[in-house]
Amino acid sequence: MRRKSAINRYLGGVFVFAALVGMGFLIINFLTPQCANSLSCKESFELKVENDVLGVWSGQKIIPPKVDLAKKDFRVTVLGEAAGEKRIYVDLSTQTLTAYQGASLFMKTLISSGKWGRTPPGEYTIWVKLRATRMSGGSGNDYYNLPNVPYVMFFSGPNAAAGRGFSLHGTYWHNNFGHPMSHGCVNMRIVDAQKLYDWVDPPTTSNTTYSDQDHPGTKITIYGQTPS
Repeated sequence: MRRKSAINRYLGGVFVFAALVGMGFLIINFLTPQCANSLSCKESFELKVENDVLGVWSGQKIIPPKVDLAKKDFRVTVLGEAAGEKRIYVDLSTQTLTAYQGASLFMKTLISSGKWGRTPPGEYTIWVKLRATRMSGGSGNDYYNLPNVPYVMFFSGPNAAAGRGFSLHGTYWHNNFGHPMSHGCVNMRIVDAQKLYDWVDPPTTSNTTYSDQDHPGTKITIYGQTPS
């Protein structure tokens, strides 16, 4: 009888320990930001240029574009520029991005939203712009590791905190715009991403530009249903 009680106490202790360990993992996962486009949130939020380094996407080696940080092409205010608030709209249903300043159309172009990860609908604001950085993540057949992702505009809002790494950015590893292709970010043609990057607020002052109280970021509205 004593032996049976001792065994029961031992098994009870094991179950309690396992439950505590499980709760610990749940708490850690809850508190750790889940990135849209990175194995490490930190690396995506830093300016990072790696010329002559191959990338990997969909099991293929990819040659990234070279990035020249010495080129000082920071945005300059142009007389006669359209007046009014700048707004960006991303329609997941049609896979299009439209940008307006006041009532004036600035851009309308095809994009690629999340295929392996959901691009969350909602209201967002650009909080930092990076000339280029590395993005990596996924696993197995959808593993990717991409240096020199150009013209990155990170955004955040109630449905996606800044730490989750959602952004608009240029894309060199596919040309299938108009169809979902990303892990959650909004993929754009590089020429379109550069044009948008130079236009959106905060005004570009360096290769890393943060929004602040005096220079708030442009608002982004994401809506619609991603095609299956």
